[in-house]
Amino acid sequence: MSAYDLLIAPFADYGFMRRALVACLCLALGSGPIGVFLMLRRMSLMGDAMSHAVLPGAAIGYLVAGSLSLTAMGIGGLVAGLSVALLSGIVSRATVLQEDASFASFYLTSLALGVLIVSLRGSNIDLLHVLFGTILAIDGPALVLIGSITSVTLIALALVYRPLVAECFDPGFLRTVGGRGPVYHALFLLLVVLNMVASFQALGTLMAVGLMMLPAAVAQLWGRSLTAMIALAAGTAAVSGYVGLVASYHLELASGPTIIMTAAVIYGLSILFSPSGFARRLFPSPHLKG
Repeated sequence: MSAYDLLIAPFADYGFMRRALVACLCLALGSGPIGVFLMLRRMSLMGDAMSHAVLPGAAIGYLVAGSLSLTAMGIGGLVAGLSVALLSGIVSRATVLQEDASFASFYLTSLALGVLIVSLRGSNIDLLHVLFGTILAIDGPALVLIGSITSVTLIALALVYRPLVAECFDPGFLRTVGGRGPVYHALFLLLVVLNMVASFQALGTLMAVGLMMLPAAVAQLWGRSLTAMIALAAGTAAVSGYVGLVASYHLELASGPTIIMTAAVIYGLSILFSPSGFARRLFPSPHLKG
């Protein structure tokens, strides 16, 4: 098998593979930076909670459309995700519950409700598609939706980059200088929900957070500045998408899980060989002597 047959032919010969690759690249550009900010804010598990929170809306979109319409399910997921984020914030401010506990309660409820809604009208195959995604079934409208979300994310991050960084590292300073910390926090949550909807289109609710947090973890192991971490996260997510699609095509594996497992392999190698990894600690380099 030539290099062309191995690496290029799947995308040159099949339109669904090209659409899947474009979707992965869009997700990498949008979800990678968002994952870095989630990790810096110590909200990594909140990303997982939000990925499950979109399930009831996606299920309702599925029932309304009468089929696995990714556009209808995406719109429903967006409404559901924003509702959960808003309700969690209200509950955490009106009660003694912390925001993470509030998110956990709502996401568990959302996951159960979404599975129940799909099981009422759909088959087990439909439920599997909702939970694990159908990246090879990405159509034109869904691809436009994913690309639009990525564009909005990049533009928003460019506009609020400095106050968002300040809100991550020193929210007290931002309040002191008159910054609108809660506004930027709400905007950031909106971007998280939007990217979860985009990831849901391709990877399903159970793995939507995969291309967001695994590349961000890799970036934190290798990067020494915020800009480097953002670039590394986006690059890792893009490589994971491409390699995962190629591997799933040739090995006849499910594409979504293969993409996430590729990112997991890169994460495992980073744990071993990054500057702070196990290999460096087991075999430290000798210090230079003057």
